[in-house]
Order: sequence, then C-alpha cells, then structure tokens
Amino acid sequence: MDIRTKYHGEIHVNSKDVIKIEQGIPGFPEEKSFTLLQLEQDSPFSILQSMQTPDLGFVVVNPFLFFKEYEFDLGEADKEKLCISSEEDVQVLSIVTLKDHFSHSTANLQAPLVLNTTKGLAKQIILSDPRYKTKHQLFAASAK
Repeated sequence: MDIRTKYHGEIHVNSKDVIKIEQGIPGFPEEKSFTLLQLEQDSPFSILQSMQTPDLGFVVVNPFLFFKEYEFDLGEADKEKLCISSEEDVQVLSIVTLKDHFSHSTANLQAPLVLNTTKGLAKQIILSDPRYKTKHQLFAASAK
C-alpha cells in the first residue's frame, strides 16, 4: 500500500512491515497502525510512521546504543499480549524528543516501545522504575 509520510514523502509499505499497536500510544489512542522507516542511511534513528496520519511520525532509537546500563523486565501479561516466545523476536525503541540543538535531544526511557518483530505487534510499556524519566539526554549518555 502507498502512504504519505512526514519525513519521506509518499512511499510504498508492504503489509508485512505494518506494526499494530492495539492500545495506541498515549496521547494518540486512535493511531494503531505504524511502520518503521530508517531516518537516513547509516543513522541509528528511525521514524515510527503512522499509517493513517501523514504528519504523525515519531523519531525513535534503540536505547541500548546510548544507555548501556538500561534494563527492565517485561511482565508476563505484556509478553503474552505481544505473543513473545523468544528474545530474538523483541526490539526495544525509545521515542526521541528533538531539540533545536540536536546534541540536547532526549530519549524517553520511562515508556519504551516493545516490538515483536516477527508478529508485527508493539506496545508502549510504562515503567515505574525511578531511574528512568521521559527526558534522558542522548548525547551526554553516549559521551560517558
């Protein structure tokens, strides 16, 4: 199917590349279908692009690239909801807030997106761990 996107213009998306987020993302409960698009070649950043709304695309990144000690346990109910049977099927992403000075951009570690890459299912998990906040400096962490 062809869709219009925020950052890539009009593109073709294969049905196998559609990610279903049944509960939506907080603040966007009606948005339930997304696709993941690489922002630029060789960039760690991607766009979680809405399939319905062309102007809705979240910049996301693998948080483990920037926060080596980041960890959390995925509950059994979430594993079941996402049909996760193997760690190899799991991809974790954090939504990035871009700042005017890119070096001040932040990642949301309190609410990671957990994807089952095999089934095309995802859920944003809200963590109660006090170590994690919605705005962790990306580049301060990678410089350490």
